[in-house]
Order: sequence, then C-alpha cells, then structure tokens
Amino acid sequence: MGRDPASSAAHSSILLLLLPPAGPPKIFKILPVTEAESPVTPLISAMRFLLCVSVFLGVVGPTQALPFILTHLSTRKSSCKSIPGTMTLCHGVGYTEMRLPNLLGHDTMKEALQQAGSWVPLLSKQCHADTKKFLCSLFAPVCLSELDQAVYPCRSLCEAVRDGCTPVMSAFGFPWPDMFNCTQFPLGNELCVPPAGSEDKQQELKEEVPCSACRNRGDPDKDFLQNYCSSDFALKMNIRSVSTLEGDIMVVPEVKSRTVYKSKGWSDDELKKTLLWLPDGDNCLCQDIHEPGTTVLLLGHRADDRLVISWVRKWQKSEKETKRFSRTVRKMHC
Repeated sequence: MGRDPASSAAHSSILLLLLPPAGPPKIFKILPVTEAESPVTPLISAMRFLLCVSVFLGVVGPTQALPFILTHLSTRKSSCKSIPGTMTLCHGVGYTEMRLPNLLGHDTMKEALQQAGSWVPLLSKQCHADTKKFLCSLFAPVCLSELDQAVYPCRSLCEAVRDGCTPVMSAFGFPWPDMFNCTQFPLGNELCVPPAGSEDKQQELKEEVPCSACRNRGDPDKDFLQNYCSSDFALKMNIRSVSTLEGDIMVVPEVKSRTVYKSKGWSDDELKKTLLWLPDGDNCLCQDIHEPGTTVLLLGHRADDRLVISWVRKWQKSEKETKRFSRTVRKMHC
C-alpha cells in the first residue's frame, strides 16, 4: 500500500538497539512527536535520551514518559520545602530546602521526586563533577526564606556540564536538550549558582590578604565592645548562606537564632529578611563567614541602602559565656 510521504516523515519511527549490562540486546521503537501533537516538542530530545539511558540501566521501562517543562518561578508563587531523603539525585547537594514548584514546573514533591529519579543514571556516568549541582539547581532549587526570587544556575555552570556531558548524550545519538539551553540562565554578574571550578580558580587568584572587616585585632570581645557605639548595627548570628554578586559577598543569617543588639534605622523588612554585604569580599579572605552554620559576632553600618559588614569574628563561647557577654552589651550606653 502507498503512504503519504509527509505523513511518513512526520511519524517515522526510530529503532534503538541497546546492549544492557546483562541479558540479550533490547530493541525499542520510539515515535517522534510533531508540533501539532504536543506543546512540548522542544523537549522531545531530552525525553528520548533519558528514556534510553534509564532503560539501558534498568531504571524505567520502555513505555514510561518523562515530561519536563522549564518554567520561571518569578511568575509563580512558590514555597520552601525540605528536600526529602528519597530524592537520590540531590542527596548531599549542600543545602536542605528547595523551592516548589521547581524550575522545571513540577508542582508537587511527588512529581519532582519521580522526574529527578530519572536523571540519576546520568550521575553514574560521571561526565562532569558539577552534574549533580546543575541538575539539582533545577529539580530542587535552593530556597532561602529571606529571598523572594529563585536562584538559577549560572550560565557558566550550565555550559561546563553541557560540554562535559554532551559526548555521553551523543553516544546515544541525542544533542544537549533544549530545556537546558544555557543562554536562558544568568551570567555571573547576577546572583546564581556557580560552577565549583570557577570558585576554586577565583580562590587561587586571591591575594592572601584578609578583608578589612575580618582582620584579627586581638580579643574579639573587647574589640567588639570598643567598636559597638560607632556602629549602626550589632548582631550575634548563625550564618545561613553565603554567596557572591559582582565581587561582593552577601551573607544571609538564620533569623530565628539571631540576636540583634543594635539595629539603628533598620526597616521592618530588613529585620524580617536581613541581607548583609561585604563589599569586594570575593577579592580578599574572610574565613569566618565562608561556612554556613558558623556563629559570628558582627558589626556594621548602612551604605547606599545596604547593610555593610565592618567587623566580624567567629564566636565559639559556651552558652553561659554568651549570656554573660550579651548582658554586658545590653548595658552599654552610647
């Protein structure tokens, strides 16, 4: 029987021969989807690749679908959710809370878990050291209650993973998926998730000179008290997160465990969602604020609508010593 060439081209199938680790070869027929059939046509190559890899590694069956839709959280209401231990893809990613819906448009945790699990086989290929970081920045984007917007992966992170993993994907006959088009992600001059390699390279280029706010000038208790009255604000806090933006370091404190000794001129929003800045902090050393979870004493002043750190030291005293120190601070009259 004759067939319409256009119809044949639109619905021609692809035969895939897969050689699994054990057992006989498997042949699967995958039908391409046309624009008229589906609104997610640009994602088909990604779906096919994941389907092939997952079947090859025995993760999913040949008939399971993998619908992914990249979205922008800035247009949708999202909330912070704890990353479940069952999300294998993002186990040990370095943070504990994610935004939902995520950057791929998954509205429920169940959906995010199901789809994230389909990418686990790619991690086993070890095509790039930052594969987990990149995938999790989309499937389980970091969620900071102090920030209203989502934190996207940097374009450089996407490009690094793309360049490392494209050969693996090409081995299956598929290009880098359109939903991971790196041009849609921000450049390094915006707040975004950077590649680990760039951080290491920047660290190597830094001069071994401490930032002015981080220089050790003797006993931290006395130094704090001596500079207290000349400062606009004074805190004892646990660091929740640290990131860089255009060479400046942004520090987000844990609000619930924060002790505010002084907050001259702070607005209600600043009290609720405190963002602290160390200008040019990415070009000098400040070990005391680089580790989330660290407890620090901190002084600062307001400059150009920013809360700028002028003095910071790690705090490692006992609870009894902390209470005694807090009483001393609160008795000060400036």
